[in-house]
Amino acid sequence: MAAGATIEVLAEPSRREILDLLRDGVRSVNALVKGLALSQPAVSKHLRVLREAGLVEVRADGRRRVYRVRAEPLMELDEWLEPYRVLWRVSLDKLERHLNDAQAGSKRRRS
Repeated sequence: MAAGATIEVLAEPSRREILDLLRDGVRSVNALVKGLALSQPAVSKHLRVLREAGLVEVRADGRRRVYRVRAEPLMELDEWLEPYRVLWRVSLDKLERHLNDAQAGSKRRRS
């Protein structure tokens, strides 16, 4: 799945919350429902979207189905975001230099 499609799936806050809960390990639908302020049908709908996007996988565990995060699509998203992180770092470094210069100038004027 392309990074853009992954971003589109993750734009929904409830799906991000589900991934946050699954970060600690596998969980059943009922366990996810208990951890979220959502109904079971809503959680199931979000899990279906996450599964179709390849962000989670499901397996049978007796009569229940348990879900876990798939890291691969998130790693692809991380790789896609890296050039943008570089832009942020450069901008933040410039801001830090500007603030340090302004602070140093202010100290000199007080002396």
